[in-house]
Amino acid sequence: MRIAMMAGVMAAMSLGACSGTPFERNAQPAPVDPVQGEVEQSRPEARPATVSAPKPPAGARTAAQFDTVSAEEKAAAKAAPADPAGEQALGSTVASLGDPSKPGLWLETPLVKSVQSGRVAYNGQSAKVELRPIDGPASAGSRMSLSAMQLVGAPLTDLPTVEVFAGG
Repeated sequence: MRIAMMAGVMAAMSLGACSGTPFERNAQPAPVDPVQGEVEQSRPEARPATVSAPKPPAGARTAAQFDTVSAEEKAAAKAAPADPAGEQALGSTVASLGDPSKPGLWLETPLVKSVQSGRVAYNGQSAKVELRPIDGPASAGSRMSLSAMQLVGAPLTDLPTVEVFAGG
């Protein structure tokens, strides 16, 4: 008798702990679509594509094979900033070569907290890039795409220090 009673109590407790059950104190009914009278289901929104360059081929082995950014995209990235006064200098960072299988012109850096447009400068050359946040202190290093490193003339096998700007 004692075992059956404990089993009943345990079953009631486990049902009460489930979210979305009628036993939940602050349960809200699911919204109903007034037109169709059906329960609305939330759907995840698609993220906008931030990279227009195609992925490198599966058998890519050389830097040229991994660099899938078009000549037109490179020319646009090399163009002078539209509004240099609108840029914000974020500081300098040591950049290593990022994952070459990730296409595009980008810098993964702890200098930003959200994805945004920006610019990197190295040795008198600069390129517009997408700034992507990574965890770490602002003094930590960054990872730059193969295409961006080549565009600013940074050596792929070195750890160049680049200047980073947001906006523009």
